[in-house]
Amino acid sequence: MSIEEEIYKNKTMHHLSQMGWTSFFQTQLERFANEGIIPARVVGVSKNSFRASDGKNECLATLAGRLQHDPAGLYPVTGDWVLMTDAMISRVLVRKNALSRGASGTHHKQEAQPQKEQVIAANLDTVFIVCGLDRDFNLRRIERYLTLVYNCGLTPVIILTKADLHQDPEPFVGEVDAVAFGVPIHLVSASDDTSLNALEPYLSPGRTTTMVGSSGAGKSTLVNRLYGSPIQLTGSISSHVGKGKHTTTSRDLIRMPQGGMVIDNPGIREIAFWDVAKGIEAAFPEIEKLSQGCRFTNCSHTHEPGCRVLEAVDEGELSWNRLENFRKMKRELEYLAHRQHKSADRIEKERWKEVALKIRAVNKREKNM
Repeated sequence: MSIEEEIYKNKTMHHLSQMGWTSFFQTQLERFANEGIIPARVVGVSKNSFRASDGKNECLATLAGRLQHDPAGLYPVTGDWVLMTDAMISRVLVRKNALSRGASGTHHKQEAQPQKEQVIAANLDTVFIVCGLDRDFNLRRIERYLTLVYNCGLTPVIILTKADLHQDPEPFVGEVDAVAFGVPIHLVSASDDTSLNALEPYLSPGRTTTMVGSSGAGKSTLVNRLYGSPIQLTGSISSHVGKGKHTTTSRDLIRMPQGGMVIDNPGIREIAFWDVAKGIEAAFPEIEKLSQGCRFTNCSHTHEPGCRVLEAVDEGELSWNRLENFRKMKRELEYLAHRQHKSADRIEKERWKEVALKIRAVNKREKNM
């Protein structure tokens, strides 16, 4: 390799690393190192096209035909790393992680659990759970967001916005701290630069953060203030419901002046689960610890004698509403796990049925020869 080529390679790697490129993706690239293939990160997704950036240049890209029709392949989402040939995405690299949920439309009915996964964003370092200190404030919803984030193996940070609506907003921090064990909680106001400075470490070069929260929670306003100028459209406060109006309609990866990146998301109406990892244990650690003292190992914490969790509620150690939310989500996750396991068994049976039909057809053909 010539000196010029070495310099070009180093500059390219520098631009990619500023976009979050790490050895995890470099190892994958080396397996597909062909002339003309360029790594890039998806920074925006629309209906039939994608915006991708190599850290220096941004372009519109289309998806290779085989990726469009391959049900087993990854469909690019904002935050994905892809390999491109000219302006076409030929491969999606394996994700370091992803924030995903069940596709919306279930209206919280357990019998109508989501039928497919919706990946919100990929390759993240932090997830900002944004909650406004207006009518948006809801501890049960925060618990649900925490379970969703933990299920995906990601790191949550709670941002309480609109602190300027209250003379003394600190009690809200105490309420959240009581249900978000060990999770950083930041009280911010769009008009207070000091409170925003506490978020700077999450925006250091190469780091990617995404925001989740209800419509009107103040996510886009927060992005604008962190950016230093209006970059995301915001809405005024609705006098009817006392909330900010939903304005974000797409998921874009925004490169911030601090060096990091933020993915602003449309407001989430239904926080439906898809992953069934140990997120609920992480979100409700005190209940998991109390359950170790229950008389029965499979205690449902509803009516069983010797239930340490119910004793904690009676003694005032544990909120009844928190326990109710825990049990509700536990039922959802158990139902989801059962259905996904059942679906996997059905897929396996259909696969072997197809194999058996092919064998039967071969035997029939040989018999007629």
